[in-house]
Amino acid sequence: MGKVFSKYVVVVVILLLLFATGVKVHSGLAGSPGSEWNRRSLQRIDRSKNEFSFAVFGDNQNSIEVFNDLIKHVNREDVAFALDNGDLVFDGEMPKYRFFINQVKRLNKPLLTGIGNHDILSYGRSNYYEIFGPFYYSFTVGRSYFIVLDDANETDVDPWQMDWLKGELEKSRTYANRFVFMHVPLYDRRTSGFGLGHAMKNKKAARELNALFDKYNVTMLFASHIHEFDRGVWGKTPYIITGGAGGELAGTDSRHYFFHYVKVSVTDGGVSYNVVKLKSPTTVLERIVYATWVQLYAFLAVHYLDMLITLAGIYLLFALVYYLERKRRKRAPKLPPP
Repeated sequence: MGKVFSKYVVVVVILLLLFATGVKVHSGLAGSPGSEWNRRSLQRIDRSKNEFSFAVFGDNQNSIEVFNDLIKHVNREDVAFALDNGDLVFDGEMPKYRFFINQVKRLNKPLLTGIGNHDILSYGRSNYYEIFGPFYYSFTVGRSYFIVLDDANETDVDPWQMDWLKGELEKSRTYANRFVFMHVPLYDRRTSGFGLGHAMKNKKAARELNALFDKYNVTMLFASHIHEFDRGVWGKTPYIITGGAGGELAGTDSRHYFFHYVKVSVTDGGVSYNVVKLKSPTTVLERIVYATWVQLYAFLAVHYLDMLITLAGIYLLFALVYYLERKRRKRAPKLPPP
């Protein structure tokens, strides 16, 4: 009996592994949800206007309720486009990217993206490129120049990108406004001075970028990564940190830690920035519950089909074992009564 049971255990384990492989293959066969997303979004933007508005946010990280609420708000805004400044997903697996794409299809505005540190996890850099295109790029709208950078490694920008950035900033000199976007901020206000904190790990690279932005009079530097809102000046460069699109908030100070997006309005008279606050948890307990629930809910929403397949497989496996055991018992010779 022990040998027979052990044989069934081995069979069950092998079949479970086959089912797990099948689930993984199913996720892979579903394929990419699209390609050249950013290029196609740029084609939808009226880039001839000098006066326009756009929305900026970051760090939704597969948030569901909060990010869906943000999308509803942005849909009601008179903006030419929106830009998600990185951490679109909790990690870069293709199912999570598919989930993100299904969410933002509800957005009635063109959406551009930057790449964040969470987006490159689990081999996500190749998935990001397959869906959205180049990791850094530039474009113009009217008399405004936009530069989207890739510092998803949380350390610096690579030498090739740095050379490209210098060329782009030089080309932007003749424009009225220069907007730069990078997921990981140069510095973190929560540290003493310009310490590391939740910012670029290479302080020398951060200072080099800061000097470059100062030199070219960048109108506004947008960052995310820290799940908060903050605004200030680094050197001569004004910055906004907008990381409140749905990822768990980084603290409880109501001046900084709330869900939000930023609406930027560009006119001939200048540029204005309006922070649009969304409903946010207020107490520490509420924030802990939210942080736990958002990850659990996102996991279930992303993997529900895989989980159903797995549960169905487990049920069929145990049904098979039960059937085979009954069949074995019927075939077993009956011993005479003592």
